[in-house]
Amino acid sequence: MREYMPYGAEAPYIKAGPFKFRLPFIHYRFEIADYVQGLLMCAVCLGAIPLLQDTLKMPFEIALAIVVLNGFLYTWHTFLGDPVVPGWITPAIPLLVAYCLTFPEGHARMQGLVAFEITLGIFSILLGLTGVAGKIIGLVPSSIKSGIILGAGISAIYMIFKEGGKFEAMPMTTTVCLIVAFYLLFSNGFKRLSTKNKVFELIANLGILPSVLIAVIVAPLVGESAMPNIQWGFSSPDFVGLWTDWVPWGAVGWPTPVMFLQAIPTVLAIYIVLFGDVVQSKALVHDADITREDEVVDYNPNRAHLIFGLRNTIMGVIGPDITMCGPLWAAMQVVVCERYKKGRKSMQSLFGGAASFRFGTFTGYWLMPIVTLVQPILPVALALTMIVQGFVSVRIGVQQSTSFKDLGIAGVIAGVLLAKGSAWGLAVGILACLLCYGKDFFKGDTTFGHLWSEEVEAMTREDSTLEPDEKPALKAI
Repeated sequence: MREYMPYGAEAPYIKAGPFKFRLPFIHYRFEIADYVQGLLMCAVCLGAIPLLQDTLKMPFEIALAIVVLNGFLYTWHTFLGDPVVPGWITPAIPLLVAYCLTFPEGHARMQGLVAFEITLGIFSILLGLTGVAGKIIGLVPSSIKSGIILGAGISAIYMIFKEGGKFEAMPMTTTVCLIVAFYLLFSNGFKRLSTKNKVFELIANLGILPSVLIAVIVAPLVGESAMPNIQWGFSSPDFVGLWTDWVPWGAVGWPTPVMFLQAIPTVLAIYIVLFGDVVQSKALVHDADITREDEVVDYNPNRAHLIFGLRNTIMGVIGPDITMCGPLWAAMQVVVCERYKKGRKSMQSLFGGAASFRFGTFTGYWLMPIVTLVQPILPVALALTMIVQGFVSVRIGVQQSTSFKDLGIAGVIAGVLLAKGSAWGLAVGILACLLCYGKDFFKGDTTFGHLWSEEVEAMTREDSTLEPDEKPALKAI
């Protein structure tokens, strides 16, 4: 077996300013297992197509072109030195959908989306260049961070179950698949089984893929979809149509300066959700890194900001996307990290696992057998992704609060955000913190906060009942 790096060293790279260029077979080993898993898990990424069709009224082939472009940019993270499996800004999708729906259908709605995505991208790039990302988010009161993440999680769940939502399209299939997904992902009993049985361990490593495959079988059986019409060959994303009718330098036209200003409250709200993913990325990478003495893994939040900032800016120009370009696909990062922890024989470098997975998803978009297999159940794939992410976001949102008063304010913010949107949620949060904390606006509840902190500390002790994979993220708060 070829050795790509000496024991105890960082994976080799080519230095280029803040970036560290790495290529498969040259700087790290290509991991077949992760590539195959990515090939199948592209079904989840294709779940963005119904979102684009519903919100922007895009044809399937146009939406597929956007998914392919986003998938190509996913590979930039490991190429530029970020050891993660990137993904959507999933908890914030309902916030962006609500923002887009404030514009009339057609060119105005597309211009609003373009203004938002370019603004988010440039804002992230500036934070990465200046190195102040951590400092800025540290100034946001815990109750506001908690409320926005909590509200985003609840909005994700509400988006699926509201009248006319994806659940109504395929209720029986979605119910069956949710039961399977929650058991495989969150059941303590199944986690114990997966540590004792190789088959269960393999299933546990597949994330929500088993639930997606079950949907392919269940949906036709219960009459909620036709049998998949498997086609051979390669998919045909419509890049010509996209770049003629759906981009700012085509028929859509560039947003007005007022539209860029209108996007700022939503950008700020979604950035807080996004930064939660950055915190989680750092915690997951660190947890994996400390288990392996043979490789030093460098995770730099400022570099991550530069990469996903570039991705959002580029997509805003060549393929505006409702799912946005986020720093982390949390579920699959956990899967890759768990395999990495098993040692160099299992995965030589964390970069190899993360990169190979995203090469697999990018390949899958082009293969008609895979695209046509999952096309009938894309609403179920989207529902699974949103509800699982909602579950995780609510849990993380609650953990962001440092006191029960913080949590009360967060609940109010979440409710307003769900009913009125991110701008109202931010405004109510700022007012509530001013009224409750006054001169301690940035400090929060200094009187009773220690009681909450002691409870969190007790939860993260080695002898607590908290699941092992939850402790690193909780300690990172």
